[in-house]
Order: sequence, then structure tokens, then C-alpha cells
Amino acid sequence: MYLSNLKLWNFRKFGEDSSIDLDKPSLNLNFNDGINVLIGENDSGKSAIIDAIKLALKTHSYDWLRLDWNDFFDNSTRLRIELRFENFKDDEAKNFTEWLGWEGEHGEEKPFLRLIYDATRNLEDHYIYPTEIKAGVDETGYQLTAEAREYLKTTYLKPLRDAKSELIPRKNSRLTQILQGHEAFKGRDQDHLLVQLFKEFNEHVEKYFEGTDKDNKPLTGGDLKGKELKNNIDKFVKAFYSKDKESNFGVLGNNLKNILEKLELSIKDELNPGLGTLNRLFMASELLHLQKENWNGLRLGLIEELEAHLHPQAQMQIIEALQKEKNIQLILTTHSPNLASKLNLENLIICNNCNAFPMGNSYTKLDADNYKFLEKFLDTTKSNLFFAKGVILVEGWAEEILIPSIAKAIGVNLTENGVSVVNIGNTGFDHYSKIYLRNEEPYMSIPVAVITDSDVKEYEKNVDDYIRRDVDQVQRETQERVETIRAKAEQAVHYYVAPNWTLEYSLFKSPSLSETFQSEVKAIHTMTDWDSDFEKELAIKLLNKGLKKTKIAYQLANAIDDDLKKPEIERTITLDEIDQTDSVFYIVNAINYAAGN
Repeated sequence: MYLSNLKLWNFRKFGEDSSIDLDKPSLNLNFNDGINVLIGENDSGKSAIIDAIKLALKTHSYDWLRLDWNDFFDNSTRLRIELRFENFKDDEAKNFTEWLGWEGEHGEEKPFLRLIYDATRNLEDHYIYPTEIKAGVDETGYQLTAEAREYLKTTYLKPLRDAKSELIPRKNSRLTQILQGHEAFKGRDQDHLLVQLFKEFNEHVEKYFEGTDKDNKPLTGGDLKGKELKNNIDKFVKAFYSKDKESNFGVLGNNLKNILEKLELSIKDELNPGLGTLNRLFMASELLHLQKENWNGLRLGLIEELEAHLHPQAQMQIIEALQKEKNIQLILTTHSPNLASKLNLENLIICNNCNAFPMGNSYTKLDADNYKFLEKFLDTTKSNLFFAKGVILVEGWAEEILIPSIAKAIGVNLTENGVSVVNIGNTGFDHYSKIYLRNEEPYMSIPVAVITDSDVKEYEKNVDDYIRRDVDQVQRETQERVETIRAKAEQAVHYYVAPNWTLEYSLFKSPSLSETFQSEVKAIHTMTDWDSDFEKELAIKLLNKGLKKTKIAYQLANAIDDDLKKPEIERTITLDEIDQTDSVFYIVNAINYAAGN
């Protein structure tokens, strides 16, 4: 069995001002039966999804979970959580017989379980009415028994955990709870081997303080100090209490729980492990619940911020191991581009704008080739796009370097606006843009601006010379090319095309940047005769791929940044006054769109 779907109405940010319509949940999220990773910008709803599941299912660690006033959306008086479980084995289904529903026909009927948590509150009295978890196929369901609920508990690993305190021996420690729930110890007490071992150990301890070894042979020398210590204590015990009483040293271990509370978990042969190592060790112990044999209940693990206190290599090592696990379901949250780049794209769920979007092939417009490409090339840098409020996709380093400076010059701070500039290193935009295209509504609202060249050459080689092409022909071809590329726009993915061949050619044609651009080009390509015909020499270098685009972009970006530091009256680069007739206006448009302006 696995958690296949979560529906929320008016829970935290997932809500509406109108009354609850059971046919229109505020969030309708499907999970796969393996690993699911919730990603997205801060406050996008990742933790709310985890908390809704915890609230309905409870945890093996007996976390104190109760509905809070702030769990209700805005001023709503009712919230609802529905969980759906599918793919039951017979031994699992028998635990929920009276609550199961069935779907399918002609011998293909399959059971499913729907859990319902429906709560209300009184705004005037500031009171939340008590409610119970129910299950069933109708709108209200029937109350689950305590026994049935035990089979639905989840394993939860909280973020920023203090693993050291969880692993040290102490009364009712988390490690004790984990071990007690394992089949190696559950249901056993006095008959467990550890109880006998502790009994034998205590007998040896008692003999030491009586001055003999385990075979009743007298101890000598310094080993008799224990007997002396006991005699001194006994002198006071007899005086304070009774002459027929004496002290007894030993380790409290008369039952299994006492013994388990004394166990410490560590890495063999590793001294003073750091927090990262302890976190991994704690994760390994907590996930024992998912590996139990002869267990006919849910095997679901919830892990928040897996990357907490782990360096990138450790993060990747853990996620690789988790992806190999079979017969368990995991729902994780992360802010780590390292983890996002290592995961299969189908395992990701992007949280955005009060919704969540699974990246499986039945939801996106990505095809098999797209998935194959992205799993190969979606590195840590590019995976930043999963955490952005807006995305700008560019062809190469020149655009990636230059765009942040142009943005600052027009008064847009990309960092503050949560915009990621992603250099895809080629023109395979479809592989990346389709990440944001859905097969059906709701569509993703993250603005994606694709900046690309029109690539209509304005010069061509003629024997040993380079000549300008017919201006009217170039304009017609460029217009057709621009319209063709722009027509690919879909949902929130928009295309912004250079109106003049390439970025560099558009910079040369720009009234705002041409003078600065030419100055930087001349400073870098010092062996070229630019003064005779700059445009022709630029075209020759573009045709022969001899232009140092990245270095030019770097110097031009520095020039823009330096100009911004001057008093406003002294500035020579006036991109903040640019209009749509300027050949770099397409970049300004793209920046404003991605930034939500």
C-alpha cells in the first residue's frame, strides 16, 4: 500500500475565501509509490504538505501533533484533509476491511482507502471543535479504530535535528522508542537474551563489590577498592536504616526497556563524530520502521530538509541510496540544488503559487527524449531553476554574465525578485522550458523567459570577401524567424528574440550600448582594424566564430556596473530610459517578465 493522493481544503496557504466545495480541492496532489521530493522557493507550501500528512496519520515517534488555529486558511471556519491509499496486498487490506472502497470491474476490482480529517472552528469563541480521523467512500466516513490507525503511522525525520541528543542513552530516548518498535524487541521482556546478559553482568558487578571475581576467587591489590567503598557505604546504611540492610551496586536492567535506555548507537571505530555523521546515523536508525519484516502496515517516510548539516557529497550519497530502496515510499522536502540535480526528474514535485506540480511524464509535456536529456545535463547550476520565482533561460555565458547588469541598470534586482538566469549551454531550450508546461490545468505560473538569437545572418562570404546581404531580405527573414520562435510561447513560457542576428550584433545596433560595446570590443581584439568598418569586422568574426563573446560580455557588464556607481547626472548608459525601438529591448522585456513586472 502507498499514499497515492492528498487533497486539501483551507489548510494553511492552500485555501479559498469561499465555502468548501468537495469537488474542487485547494490542492489535489498525486504521489508515486517510490520517492517524492517537494521542491520550490521558501513559503511555497512544502512543509504544509508534510504537516497535513503527519496530522492525519501521526508518527511512530509519537510527536505531539494537534490542529492549530493557524492551520486554517485565513478566516475560514472549516478545513479538510483527505488521504487516499492504493495498491493493497491482501495482508494489508485486511486491517481496513470495513472502510475500504473498490474501483474497477470485470474481475479487475481493486481496493482503496480514503482517510478524512474534517475540522471546524468558532471564530468568535476562538475554539476548535474536537474531531477524529475517519475513513470510507462517502463524504463523512466512519471513525477508525485505534488498531487500524496503528497500521497507518508514518516515520518522520524533522529538519535541523539534534541527532546527538536523540542517540545518547537516556530514559524514553528516541533510540529506545525505535528499538522497542522493532521485531527484535517488540512484545518481549523478561525472556529476551539481553535481560539474561544484564542479569549475568549484575552478578559479576555484585561479586566485584564483595571482593571476589566471577568464580568467587578473592580479589587482590587495587581491585579490592570496590569492596572497601561498599563497606564504607554499608556502615552508614546500617546506621541510618537497619543493621540487616546493605547496599547493592548494579546496572538497572530488570526489564528490556531499562536495558534499551542504556544502549548508545555510534559508528564503529570513529571517535567524536560530527553532527553530519550523527545525522546520517540517526536517519539510518529512524528508517528501521520502513524495513520491518512481518509488517502489514504503511511504509511511508517523511523527511524534511534532508540536506540539514550535510555537505553536498553526503547529500548525494544519501539520495542515491534512498532511490534504490524498494517497497517503501518517501516524501521529502529540500532546498538543495545538489539534491535536485541528483534526483530523477519524475520524482520531483514543484511547489509554486499555492499548488504542487508532479514532474512525472503523465503530467508534463516532456517526452522521453527530454527526460533522458535532462537527467544527463540537469546539473547543480541548472537545478536552481526549481527554486526560483522566475526563470530566464539563455544560450551561453555572454547572456548569463550580461543580463544581471542590464537588470540592475533598469532597476530590477534579480536576486531580490527570486529570478534565476540559467545558462543551458546550447539552444536546446525545449528540454528545459517543457519542465514548466503541463498537460492540463492547473498550469504553472512561474514566468519563464527564453532569450535567444534570431540567427539570421546579415553578412555572407563571397569568394574572398564578405558582403552585406540584401537589407529587405534580411528583414523579411528575421521577421519570419522571430514570429516562428515567438509562436512557441505556451502557458507561462515566453520567448524573447534578438532582432539583429545575435546578442552581440544587437548590442552593436543598440543606441544605448553601442558606444560602450564597441569600446570594449576594440580593447579586447586589438589586432583588428575596427575603425575602417566596425560592422563588417564584427560580422566577419561572428561568421568565423572568432569573437571573444564571454570576455566582451564580462567587460561590458563591468562597464554598466561602474556607470551605475556614478551620480545620476554623470551616467552615460541610460538603459532605464530605453524604449522598444532599441535593439536590446527584447532583453529588457524578458527581465521584466521573469521578475513579474
